[in-house]
Amino acid sequence: MNKFFLVVCLICSSIPIIGQTSLFDSHQKFTRQDTLRGSITPERSWWDLTYYHLDITVDPEKKTISGKNTIQYKVLENQSTLQVDLQPPLTIEKVEQDGKLLKVRSEENAHFIELIKKQKKGSINSIIVHYSGKPREAVRAPWDGGISWKKDTNGKHFVASSCQGLGASVWWPNKDHMYDEVDSMLVSVTVPKDLMNISNGRLRKIEERNPNTKTYHWFVNNPINNYGVNINIGDYVHFGEKYKGEKGLLDMDYYVLRDNLEAAKKQFKDAPKMMKAFEHWFGPYPFYEDSFKLVEVPYLGMEHQSSVTYGNKYVNGYLGNDLSGTGWGLKFDFIIIHESGHEWFANNITYKDIADMWIHESFTAYSENLFLDYHYGKEASSDYVIGTRKGIRNDKPIIGHYDVNNEGSSDMYYKGANMLHTLRQLIEDDDKWRSILRGLNKEFYHKTVTTKEIEDYISEQSKIDLTEFFNQYLRDTRIPTLEYRLDNKELKYRYIDIVKGFDMPVRLKIDGKEKWIQPNASWQTLQVKADKIDIDPNFYVKGKSI
Repeated sequence: MNKFFLVVCLICSSIPIIGQTSLFDSHQKFTRQDTLRGSITPERSWWDLTYYHLDITVDPEKKTISGKNTIQYKVLENQSTLQVDLQPPLTIEKVEQDGKLLKVRSEENAHFIELIKKQKKGSINSIIVHYSGKPREAVRAPWDGGISWKKDTNGKHFVASSCQGLGASVWWPNKDHMYDEVDSMLVSVTVPKDLMNISNGRLRKIEERNPNTKTYHWFVNNPINNYGVNINIGDYVHFGEKYKGEKGLLDMDYYVLRDNLEAAKKQFKDAPKMMKAFEHWFGPYPFYEDSFKLVEVPYLGMEHQSSVTYGNKYVNGYLGNDLSGTGWGLKFDFIIIHESGHEWFANNITYKDIADMWIHESFTAYSENLFLDYHYGKEASSDYVIGTRKGIRNDKPIIGHYDVNNEGSSDMYYKGANMLHTLRQLIEDDDKWRSILRGLNKEFYHKTVTTKEIEDYISEQSKIDLTEFFNQYLRDTRIPTLEYRLDNKELKYRYIDIVKGFDMPVRLKIDGKEKWIQPNASWQTLQVKADKIDIDPNFYVKGKSI
């Protein structure tokens, strides 16, 4: 780290630090299926997704899905085997290209399709994958996802998908790797006629294919990641509003269960407040063409692109609880704010590999206190994010293993948020910090990214070498500890529990006045006219007086 005038402060945490410097759990074992799911295999790399048309029938009584997905792609290299993913117990019935049936070799979740047609570089081709079956039922959505087959209080079917990490292939056949987002998509879902289906994008039409069903056609105009695609089926009613945003009028639509309409009209007032705060901090909402929706579901919620799902029981906080313990967490509906924050960090900027999931979750957990900052002030936002530190485990690194569909520690949420809050202090200038956050969403607009790209961008824009900063917080389980001794007007100090080269400056308060020091692994000495020092609590560092 260079010698820029940076800032660090410390906290005293009751959460024990578990583990030492190891970057990964060397005992964790991965299978060939992990590699087939998590890597850019040769059967994936030669073709680029351009368009999907998912056309399915959902039968809530039988808990089945049947239909087809048309997969259109651009040929990047001359190859003849294409990988499509679909998880049992769903089965592929047949695959065709230009009216010809193709051979399919299946290896559990991965299916290798042997193409007959010569795949000429630069050409646009498509295959149609027909499939059916009973998809995996969600165990504890959205964390242990699949399809949630529920009923509302009136006995009507209430069905929704959730599949981050588990993979979109749990309910529809697709190229189930995050590096390649489809450019646009049509989602056609046939449901019983007394129900509605709400998916991503804009509703093009409602079709009555037979007397007992209705088919809802939703078109997604923007690139979309596969886990962001969703179906939500229920006895919905709709209300909405027009929001005057940075790119003009934005349609904000809300779909809730019939009995919850009045509660939703009150609770969803947080939605335009969210949009105002996040457009300020992050830039324009990334999907004006596809609108913004909140859709009630039978689980807590999820960041499905332009179709954010909501199940927070129409109360503030996280199911009525303040995750920070400060009181500030009850000033907003956690699910509306957090899941909508993902429209910028997850749906606009998307990780290429789930090992870098912190790009989604750290920035979005941090967005919670930026919402507070915008509406309640800087002190409120600082109190909130500092309060969330009690949930940090420091059990394993935030970054996971690459190429095997492995996410890192759940600390990517609030350790990540506190890392970014610390970084805001290092940069000092809030206007500059805001320009970096907005710049990220402009530079990587509708793109998939790596951690290195995000690290490099922030370092370049801040003009600070943040190499050791990110190594410390993303790749190490230890929290930097400022070890110090104040004796006879002399302050001795150093860092312990740090990666090599970590020398982040610390802002102290000495007799109420700010003073900066720049610790490293070696002892340093400073003459002070005080018997006591305080360390600003806005930075995620521990302190140890010896």
